[in-house]
Amino acid sequence: MVTFRNLVLFLLLLTVAAPILLYTDPSASFTTTPSSKRDFLDEVTALVSIILFPSIDVFFKVYSFLTLFLIQSFNSDGNHLNLLPRESPAVVRRDVVGVVYSTQDSDSSRRQETRGDQFSARVLSATDDETQSQTVNPIQQVTDAASKVVDKPSDMHVSADTSQAREKMKVQLTEKATEKVDEQEPKDSGAEKERGNVVMPDAQVRHLKDQLIRAKVYLSLPAAKANPHFVRELRLRVKEVQRVVLDASKDSDLPKNAVEKLKAMEQTLAKGKQIQDDCSTVVKKLRAMLHSAEEQLRVHKKQTMFLTQLTAKTIPKGLHCLPLRLTTDYYALNSSEQQFPNQEKLEDNQLYHYALFSDNVLAASVVVNSTVTNAKHPSKHVFHIVTDRLNYAAMRMWFLDNPPGKATIQVQNVEEFTWLNSSYSPVLKQLSSRSMIDYYFRAHHTNSDANLKFRNPKYLSILNHLRFYLPEIFPKLSKVLFLDDDIVVQKDLSGLWSVDLKGNVNGAVETCGESFHRFDRYLNFSNPLISKNFDPRACGWAYGMNVFDLDEWKRQNITEVYHRWQNLNQDRELWKLGTLPPGLITFWKRTYPLERRWHVLGLGYNPSVNQRDIERAAVVHYNGNLKPWLEIGLPKYRGIWSKHVDYQHVYLRECNINP
Repeated sequence: MVTFRNLVLFLLLLTVAAPILLYTDPSASFTTTPSSKRDFLDEVTALVSIILFPSIDVFFKVYSFLTLFLIQSFNSDGNHLNLLPRESPAVVRRDVVGVVYSTQDSDSSRRQETRGDQFSARVLSATDDETQSQTVNPIQQVTDAASKVVDKPSDMHVSADTSQAREKMKVQLTEKATEKVDEQEPKDSGAEKERGNVVMPDAQVRHLKDQLIRAKVYLSLPAAKANPHFVRELRLRVKEVQRVVLDASKDSDLPKNAVEKLKAMEQTLAKGKQIQDDCSTVVKKLRAMLHSAEEQLRVHKKQTMFLTQLTAKTIPKGLHCLPLRLTTDYYALNSSEQQFPNQEKLEDNQLYHYALFSDNVLAASVVVNSTVTNAKHPSKHVFHIVTDRLNYAAMRMWFLDNPPGKATIQVQNVEEFTWLNSSYSPVLKQLSSRSMIDYYFRAHHTNSDANLKFRNPKYLSILNHLRFYLPEIFPKLSKVLFLDDDIVVQKDLSGLWSVDLKGNVNGAVETCGESFHRFDRYLNFSNPLISKNFDPRACGWAYGMNVFDLDEWKRQNITEVYHRWQNLNQDRELWKLGTLPPGLITFWKRTYPLERRWHVLGLGYNPSVNQRDIERAAVVHYNGNLKPWLEIGLPKYRGIWSKHVDYQHVYLRECNINP
């Protein structure tokens, strides 16, 4: 056994030492070409493998060790064994690799031409001391890889055809070595980009728009203007890119030649960069462009706000035509035909009474129709509509011609409320004052963006303030459900009359889900009258659907509270115009919070109202300027309102009112 071990060690030493001695001997006649070196190596290893190694696995390990050791140790262009000097970590590059080729062609020129196809493995270099300490020896890697090759039976011997076996094993070795080294290499950069950076659906659109901005910068620089050929070329590219982009919002909207135009523009911009290499000039120009863009944005926002307010104030032609047609037909009726049925129900407290104050015939009809459509017992619902003198005949004619099923209708004219005058109501006195007229109609007062929304004519209408006089309007009723004319009813509302308000006067849905719906948004807390009496963080609530206990209202003398605060606000120092701020003050600590499902707001300004909340809501409210009967109304919510309008009605067709 000892003799056999010594023999093995001797032959192994011979296999390693003989090639080294022969390759370093300059007088050796068979070391003249690289091909003769490799031939010698192949013959020696083949001979030793047949004599020494009884199985392929053992030979495979030794062969792989010797091959990589010798190839890494020798210089491919010289005969001597050259040791590569170690470079400092600062100069070693990560992409420097050793390349192993598996060709046996002796023709060196042919090997140079086909080296890409014959590439077999890459050996990574160390980059720094820390990385070197963690890097495994490449020879050890390959020998470890060789040991993981699919196991062969231990008794499998080398075939007599040693040349064929040797070739097969070399192919297996190079393939396995390549796999091992590839595992250590960084992953494909494209894959890293896909993982690290999410591909944006509008990446090309953004790039093209960015190119247009850069092009505008170059066109405005003196150095570029001095080159007319470049200016002509850049302007041409700008036109091409503008035609490509158009109104595209994502890459799928771009034409097929978008990439081509993008590349052409990039090449032209590269020329501009060579012409204008002064970065400070470009930075100054970009800052000037940014400042100009911000100023334009501010102006456009101001114009948008003004036009939106103007549109909200304007009556569409169709809605102006409708009351005229209705009024004409109303006065053509005789006195008996102008009366509504079931007038005995108007003061019955066993029924469900609604208060609706509006000068919009179509909007009022939607409120009534949607309420009756969803009512379990329509005959128990009574609608009290109050309008102004101009729309009184039209409102009556509409409901005479379109009665709401079994429900009861009453239409009143606010001009007939003789008790409602400036000596009794402070708000009427203020609305007719010189200061209020100046505020609305003097041009020098219209330059403040913050006050634009308060110059809506609805704040000048007494209809908007009637909600503070419910006991006077309906003296014999105990409970009333107040509805705005920009709401749509989706569920039966009779359950609201059974809600216990627990001694409060007003039942309303709170709106403090967001910070701007708290008291400090509506009231001037810099005034001591406000700061001493109210909490700036108190939760606000919404008008639009409110349950009022008129008996409790009278008991607590709420109308007098309202008058007192209106007199204190003659100069509008406590709050601006509107009905919500005085409502928050008047019903302070007298409001009972209703469940949110009764009243969902925001459909007149917010395109992101939760769809589930809308579907569950008993009442949806188009509060804001984007009313559903206006062209500026939000299209996604218009269908909820328009389904309660019969656009085939003769009056609507004659006035060209369409969905």
